[in-house]
Amino acid sequence: MKAIVVTDQAAGTGGMRLVERSEPQAAINDVIVQVHASGFVPTELTWPSTWTDRLDHSRTPSIPGHELAGVVTALGYGTTGLSVGQRVFGLSDWYRDGSLAEYVAMEARNLAPLPGDIEFTAGASLPISGLTAWQGLFVHGRLQAGQTVLVHGAAGAVGSMVSQLARLSGAYVIGTGRAADRQNALDFGAQEFLDLENDTLEDVNGIDLVFDVIGGDIGRRSACLIRTGGTLVSIVGPSEVRPVDGLAVDFVVESDRAQLGEIVQRVRDGRLRTNIGSIAALDDAVAAFNPTKRISGKTIIRARP
Repeated sequence: MKAIVVTDQAAGTGGMRLVERSEPQAAINDVIVQVHASGFVPTELTWPSTWTDRLDHSRTPSIPGHELAGVVTALGYGTTGLSVGQRVFGLSDWYRDGSLAEYVAMEARNLAPLPGDIEFTAGASLPISGLTAWQGLFVHGRLQAGQTVLVHGAAGAVGSMVSQLARLSGAYVIGTGRAADRQNALDFGAQEFLDLENDTLEDVNGIDLVFDVIGGDIGRRSACLIRTGGTLVSIVGPSEVRPVDGLAVDFVVESDRAQLGEIVQRVRDGRLRTNIGSIAALDDAVAAFNPTKRISGKTIIRARP
């Protein structure tokens, strides 16, 4: 099968290569998925799990990418809940070869049924962005209707999903980003927009929940915006500064079949929109992940026409 592999951590996305690999075999409780579309997060090339296994042994050359949509082609021993020929989407294990390939082996519990009226490209764009937004808002942030949410990177793949889900839950949403991202952020649900390059972040306050996808100086300055009892949620590591009278939570997204079902249902009925910036074939994936210009939204790789 064709697959994208990485062997050199220092090379970043420039070290990706298209190669031929043997098709994976299904272990106990696994399924084999014929990948139709997959997603990739550039930061995963900095994650230890991309390069080593759980015992810290090198596992290169490894196949990156953990979001996918496709069709089940085989079941491992003891696998239940899915069937051969079923359309699925989901989030593969961090420590196993991923989805930038024509086939992937993964645990059945990490997949959810993909309705027939949802395109594979849309399905592949949802697992990380959708689950990160859902878990940050509702599991860790305990969002309630009427609260105010500040979403950093509101035009990005994760931020746009956070904004939409927060609005659907009855929150007031303030988005941040670059000036060029203003309209996209507003289109994806932000009711106000703060230009981080030209506006003053500290002009907003009384925030119930800050969703931070940036970290660094922006993350540190965001802590003072949290009202008493509010929460600073980070997906870029522990917050260096904690809210005085609130909570600071950092988390790594986890696969959850029920949450994937909730997310895809909202896409089906039009309440959620995907944020896909570009779509490329697997043969062109290396170039797609090394673009000559900034792409707004998620890059999806189509493994099949």
